[in-house]
Amino acid sequence: MKTADFVEARRRLGEKSLKTTEKLTTLAKAVNLVRDGDHVAFGGCMFTRTPLALAMEILRQGRTGLTISKNLMCYEGEWFMAVDAAQNVITSWLGIGLPWGISRILREKGESGQLRLEDWSHMGLGMRYRAGAMGLPFLPTLTMLGSGLAEVTETRSMACPFTGQTLNLVPALFPDVALLHVHRADRYGNCQIDGYPFMDADIAAASTTVLVTAEEIVDEDEIRRHPDRTAIPGFMVDAVAHVPYGAYPHEMHGLYVADYAHYDTYVDAIKARGTGAIREYLDRFVYGAASHEAYLALFDGEVLKRNEQDAKELLG
Repeated sequence: MKTADFVEARRRLGEKSLKTTEKLTTLAKAVNLVRDGDHVAFGGCMFTRTPLALAMEILRQGRTGLTISKNLMCYEGEWFMAVDAAQNVITSWLGIGLPWGISRILREKGESGQLRLEDWSHMGLGMRYRAGAMGLPFLPTLTMLGSGLAEVTETRSMACPFTGQTLNLVPALFPDVALLHVHRADRYGNCQIDGYPFMDADIAAASTTVLVTAEEIVDEDEIRRHPDRTAIPGFMVDAVAHVPYGAYPHEMHGLYVADYAHYDTYVDAIKARGTGAIREYLDRFVYGAASHEAYLALFDGEVLKRNEQDAKELLG
């Protein structure tokens, strides 16, 4: 995949309006802004604050030819591969977590040449988003030096002009679309995140279009009371939708913990029936649910309540 032209990317970002306008819309209308062939970057990290509702709606609307990227990608990446919606995957990990193993469909698709995988270090990928956020073509770093990753990625090296030390140069990422899920937002798209923000702010700043789902829509006066908590300013955001449990069964800091039993069932099905079980899962939980509300109805309400209580207890 050709590295984005940073001059063109800066031009696109520079065309975004800085006016304060209402961004509140529906999940389906927000996803209408995603086009076939786009580079779509996911916020969150592994199974924390993943924009799953947005990912599911993209699949429901049948987008194809996508490039997907995320620092530590969870099983949402498998979904896009299972239905051939993604042609390129840029990440530093793909799997739920160590107890559940590495993604099996990633190995099948990658080793057979059905998709292109770019494997970066966690730091390297973060620096790529940061370079995009800064409007630079690349950033120098020490990460990945001495590893085999430099042989399979678009890195370059140079001698530091001050010390002579070898530096690794990682090219910027300028996604077409950023998908983010946040704790709260106002109607103008100002977003607040509780807990660790991960790479979301850089992803938003580097992307041409930013789509957000929020657990809660609050009045703009509430945002103004705590301006230091605003991780994503409204002028970066193109659409925001009110989607409670927009990351479930992944976790949301302070609101609900992850549904680990659901992960076990998902992975056990793949172990038993192969990667075709991923499509079976999608047929039930994504394509078989016409809306996010219908999707949530497939889960045990008592489990959701218990996961909410557990999240509150973790905060002390």
